[in-house]
Amino acid sequence: MNRTVANIFTSPYPTAIQTSLESYATIARFDPLGKLIAAGRQDGLGVIWDLATRGQVRWLEGHVKGITSIDWSQNSRYVLTSSKDWNVIVWDLASDTDPPRRQATIRFDVPVVSAAFHPRNCKIVLVLLSSGEAYIVDLRKEYRGRYELCEVQDESDDEGQMNRSRAVFTAARFEPSGKHVFLGTSLGYILVFNARTKTMVARHKISGAGIIRGLEFVASGRRMVTNSSDRVLRQFNLPIYPSPTADDEYIEQELEPTHRFNDPISKVGWHAMSYSPDGEWLAGGAADDASHKIYIWDTAREGLLASTLDGGRELLAYVHWHPHKPSIASVTNMGNILIWHCPTEERWGAFAGGFEEVDENVEYEEREDEFDIEDEADMARRKMLEEEEDVDIEGGAVDNAVSAADQSRQPSENDEDVLWALEEPDDDVQGWKMKVLLEDEQD
Repeated sequence: MNRTVANIFTSPYPTAIQTSLESYATIARFDPLGKLIAAGRQDGLGVIWDLATRGQVRWLEGHVKGITSIDWSQNSRYVLTSSKDWNVIVWDLASDTDPPRRQATIRFDVPVVSAAFHPRNCKIVLVLLSSGEAYIVDLRKEYRGRYELCEVQDESDDEGQMNRSRAVFTAARFEPSGKHVFLGTSLGYILVFNARTKTMVARHKISGAGIIRGLEFVASGRRMVTNSSDRVLRQFNLPIYPSPTADDEYIEQELEPTHRFNDPISKVGWHAMSYSPDGEWLAGGAADDASHKIYIWDTAREGLLASTLDGGRELLAYVHWHPHKPSIASVTNMGNILIWHCPTEERWGAFAGGFEEVDENVEYEEREDEFDIEDEADMARRKMLEEEEDVDIEGGAVDNAVSAADQSRQPSENDEDVLWALEEPDDDVQGWKMKVLLEDEQD
């Protein structure tokens, strides 16, 4: 309720720069709690910033080449970094050392393009390599191993098989429930894999897209937006995928976008995109070679362009929306992290209906009952109305915030895929504390 009241007086998207963090970063992401921000640098260092103090609280020293991606566990205890040095490192922020203790190090034979935690268990990691291969790395004792995700080839279509054999994976993401992995290819396909069985359950053709460069989902998992080489962002409504079958059947379906987002004048491409927490707004970081621009579209109103944020002459490299409020972190090509917010004017009249702002002091005559807690006549009237009000003793409160479509997509706790991910759970629990380290302790 407090959030609803606050939204009445604030814009649903940021409009101005609040602060700039000098971090020499190439990528930056908010943690799920919205209190920290992790930045990856070109020299292989990672930095954890505290948004309240705007200070650096941890240094992640482990890579020798540039960091390519960053991800957080669901309760912000663990941070994952991938790098061009062929390594993926999981850091434990609950450790009492700086740099934090390495929970795990995963090494490959080629540079790592991106890596991400499973939404329900940070012992499961999705990795995309520069060679175009995608792996699910399971660090649990019972399932320990690396499982490559491979596209199913259609033997009846020789020409199609030859074309698809040349396709490589260019983007990889878990969808929010963790049941499925979405992979974008260099030929404009979206492949959907079951995370538990590692089998392909769907293949979607995106007409005219070209190379799929990025994927993002709304929190409910109902909608997805793609970034492709034709400089157009496309939003799709996703179907409900069936459970894997014994004969490995899959859905072959072409997806039609509900909205297309682009700049029809300058025809710029996009470095990154990010949804707002409620999924009503989409921010696109433009690959403009002259300025730092963020486009914001209203997805609830036919994808109309709501605003264009200008961050100055330093070009944009990455953008990420805060998980709980109208705030955006954008990274410049000079390594600065710009924190965007929505400034609000103080409206004292919102707290008292009869409040009036004056420019100079005036004499004020106090009414006799002005500062009474409650007028006796009003109190008697309120009690009389409460006695006449009907009370529902049979029905319960109904929450209309979640639609039927959302409920059908939310996996139940008895879902086999959910239970698989929760086996041997991680220790990323709520309530963990990051130790405050003084300078002499770090030395």
